[in-house]
Amino acid sequence: MTGLEAFGLACVSGIALPIFQSVFEGGGKFLGLIGKKLDDKTKELIYTASGEYGKRYFKRHGILKALGMREAVPLESIYTAVQFLDEQQIRSFESIQNLEEAYRQANKRGFQQQDCQKQEGLKIANQKQYLMVLGQPGAGKSTFLRKMGLEALKGKKGGFKHNCIPVFIELKSFISSQIDIEKLIVEEFSICGFPSSDQFIAKALEQGKLLILLDGLDEVPTVNTNEVISKIQNFVDRYDKNRFIVSCRTAAYRNNFQRFTDVKLADFDDTQIEQFIGNWFQSEVDRQAGTAQKCWELLQKPEYAAAKELAHTPYLGKKQRRSEIIYLPIISLSNAKKPQ
Repeated sequence: MTGLEAFGLACVSGIALPIFQSVFEGGGKFLGLIGKKLDDKTKELIYTASGEYGKRYFKRHGILKALGMREAVPLESIYTAVQFLDEQQIRSFESIQNLEEAYRQANKRGFQQQDCQKQEGLKIANQKQYLMVLGQPGAGKSTFLRKMGLEALKGKKGGFKHNCIPVFIELKSFISSQIDIEKLIVEEFSICGFPSSDQFIAKALEQGKLLILLDGLDEVPTVNTNEVISKIQNFVDRYDKNRFIVSCRTAAYRNNFQRFTDVKLADFDDTQIEQFIGNWFQSEVDRQAGTAQKCWELLQKPEYAAAKELAHTPYLGKKQRRSEIIYLPIISLSNAKKPQ
């Protein structure tokens, strides 16, 4: 078991055990026992299921395999902390006119102004109970949600300062009009062997013990979009003690979620780009060859100004298979030659 999976066991079981006890004391029919304390056998079931949940989350959402990598690597090994733009910057994306003005002011391919105010992503996630993360394609929205789940699994030793079990749901899977978010969450825990998972989740939702990560609102089939939005809104209203983070492409968002604080992922600045390059080229071969430093030095040259502009957006492409993310500017520059 990895260190992170051990964190997951401690976090999930630490939250699950009191919830199961409240099911007992509340007259639940869990294992046919009512009004009794959890016995050792039941505790062992919960510990085992909690460990499996942590491992499953890490395997599904905590690793990635990118172009040029022989094997998948932990997401955290290359993750670079993101920042959010302030409300004034978000307004520049509300209309074509605002976008044009922002583009002309920036005097570059992107729309973000040089002197805009930014806020640390993790800090905002801790402050806001309902968070809508917006961003352009490849800005790192999904990666941010996955990372928040990993931080929550670390419990008190993580950066997420709320006692919650993370649940990651890809909204593109909502291909039917019959959408039941609670059922999907129950299935996530049932697969891992949680006994009486339906009662457990009902109690966890009631007590506000979940961090629900809803990824890719823009990826919902168009025919189902209104239904999905309505289902999410109703779910949030019903279980408003929990914490929610939703992601959506900026261009597809229509200000549907009044409870939520809207934030937009900022482009990487020079410090973040350099950090990301260092994280990316961390193999023994790359360290000996000084690949990261060479790549960073290339980006400083005038002839690579266009490549550096591209590098402000960390992930320019994403394959359909889960967690296969491509960082095109960095991969290109690793073998770059001076333009003719």
